[in-house]
Amino acid sequence: MTQTPHPVVRIQTSLGDITVELDAGKAPETVANFLAYSEEGHYEGTIFHRVIDGFMIQGGGMDGDLNQKKTRPPIRNEADNGLKNLSGTIAMARTQVVDSATSQFFINLADNSFLDHRNATSAGFGYAVFGRVIDGMETVNAIRKVPTGRSGMHDDVPRTPVVIEKVTVVS
Repeated sequence: MTQTPHPVVRIQTSLGDITVELDAGKAPETVANFLAYSEEGHYEGTIFHRVIDGFMIQGGGMDGDLNQKKTRPPIRNEADNGLKNLSGTIAMARTQVVDSATSQFFINLADNSFLDHRNATSAGFGYAVFGRVIDGMETVNAIRKVPTGRSGMHDDVPRTPVVIEKVTVVS
């Protein structure tokens, strides 16, 4: 797959579209991973399963019943790329393991500097930012305001699912 330095994708959701410019120059592996999941249709039917107003909205890995979708192996964490977890940026979700990101991503709703790369330790490595919202913050803001609660072992789950219908490359 050929990749431009700043591909643009449209994330179509049940609450509207979000257009994101990706930074393949600073996060090449992360962008390639996100585009591969997008092109294979992985994100279709996944939900924003974690919404915390004032912090972030997270999706891309679970269906509407909160079942984890099958993923490819984790990728290398590129959080040391100089990009910051600022409001409106998109970053990869991961576990406590530094190199554990697969398909899940989040959009920052605030400047979350505590998520930025500080050092090479597991506590300080941070979360890899790989792009920014360039259109559709009104959709992001609509998602951040949905009522949430507990569902099974998950907290901050929207009471009415916010579905990712499709992610497409637009340029």
